[in-house]
Amino acid sequence: MSTELPPRPVARLAGWGTMLLSTFFLLLFNTRASGSMLDDLIYKRAEYRENCTRTLATTLHTVTGIYCNGTLDVFACWPHSSPGSVSVPCPPYLPWIKEGFSGNVYRICTINGTWKTEDNSSTVWQDQSECEDPNFFKNEVEEKFRQSVLRIFSVVGYSLSLASLSVAVLIMGLLRKLHCTRNYIHMNLFVSFMFRAMAVITKEIILYTMYSNLPKDENGWNSYSDSTIAVICKASKVFMQYCVGCNYFWLLVEAVFLHTLLFTAVLTKRRLLKRYMLVGWGTPFLFVVPWTVVKILYENKGCWFINNRWIWWIIRAPITLSVLVIFCIFLKIIKLLLSKLKADQVKFTDYRYSLARATLVLIPLLGIHEIVFTIIVDETIEGHHRYVRNFIHLTLSSFQGFLVAVLYCFANGEVQAELKNRWQVFLFANHFEVHNCFAGIHPKYLWKKSQKEPRHTLDHSDSYEEGSHVPTQAQVTQVTVLSAGEEVSCAQCSGLEFYTRKSLSSSDGEMTLGETMEEILEESGF
Repeated sequence: MSTELPPRPVARLAGWGTMLLSTFFLLLFNTRASGSMLDDLIYKRAEYRENCTRTLATTLHTVTGIYCNGTLDVFACWPHSSPGSVSVPCPPYLPWIKEGFSGNVYRICTINGTWKTEDNSSTVWQDQSECEDPNFFKNEVEEKFRQSVLRIFSVVGYSLSLASLSVAVLIMGLLRKLHCTRNYIHMNLFVSFMFRAMAVITKEIILYTMYSNLPKDENGWNSYSDSTIAVICKASKVFMQYCVGCNYFWLLVEAVFLHTLLFTAVLTKRRLLKRYMLVGWGTPFLFVVPWTVVKILYENKGCWFINNRWIWWIIRAPITLSVLVIFCIFLKIIKLLLSKLKADQVKFTDYRYSLARATLVLIPLLGIHEIVFTIIVDETIEGHHRYVRNFIHLTLSSFQGFLVAVLYCFANGEVQAELKNRWQVFLFANHFEVHNCFAGIHPKYLWKKSQKEPRHTLDHSDSYEEGSHVPTQAQVTQVTVLSAGEEVSCAQCSGLEFYTRKSLSSSDGEMTLGETMEEILEESGF
């Protein structure tokens, strides 16, 4: 506390509580606004109030004579003061107040032991102009626009991914001919993308509800962090972290499965699917549960957007490890493809183009772009560069599910061929339904007949056993490399059809391949 006169004429700022409220609302337009900065502001303000209340209680008996009672207003903490000019440092909870800041807020204690009031008013006079930072509010409109763009792109991307992945899972689930270990893994990856999208969209809805109904009085702010909506927000954060973790580990499962197909002579048995599911859906529990417990015990503030670096590493470490493993597998696969394309450049000279196409197909399936954002984290950049980084990351992450659904379902030749067959059967059946009085054949008999047609593939639940026909290493390499393009049919992947074929579709003989790695390698003569 200081009793020196203010260094310049004091003039009360109109609506002194307006600055604090403006700060709250401005922070809502920042991604960390509805997040760490706002939570940090609320937490620091509550801590400031607690310290003030404790200080006033312990210093009350030390004051003698005429004095003004200490008080805590919406803005600052005022100690028990002798008559004269009173100054206290600017509240440290304001986001623009940094270490070494020397501004003060002023009041005057009259000789009667009361705080000076406004002329013809009961409002206590005070000057907080030194605590104001006009530059902090200068870019409010621009910041609001930037963060709105980020949120819109994110929600649109996740919504599009959710819709496309739902259709993809429905298609692959209903077409029994597509059921095999490879496609089961794809379907689980699709579902993990769907859960991630739903978790993010749910979190955005909760945040919008939470920050659209900010408290309007002191009591409301004091109980804000413990409100029902705040508890729901924390639960949504836990759910989102679990879904994001599942998504990363299913990307890892895809990479491990592809590595198994490419670099082992024995194809994966279906029973390994249970292990894959345990890794994909079970592993995130091992770090999300400890993170939740630690947050509750040591960092239970607001909506948990404040991330202590060491606590955050409970989640970041396993996800970073999975991203690094995926990237190493990706490099190993690219090295294999490069060596094979170079060896075959007599028949296909532009192998670099084929390698580029194969790489672009693998990037969304394995989430290779995440390696960049694992290295360039938020803490390493500031200002405009952070916005650019977040925009690119959010855009790629939100639309990744849509790209995976297109490349590995809608543009998949096997899926297209099976859908085409089903459509032709549907049209044929309806044609007979209309003309059955002439043809004398009911569609159900046509369907039964089609079901009795012999299939020329092995049971895809089998894999190599001792004594079974083992193909040459060249044949294994040929098929497993093609498998990376996700166009090898289930029967060929697990039924071991290693021989030259007219089409990679399990349904017909037409070349209906989409833009996948297998099409690239087909053109190369593999």
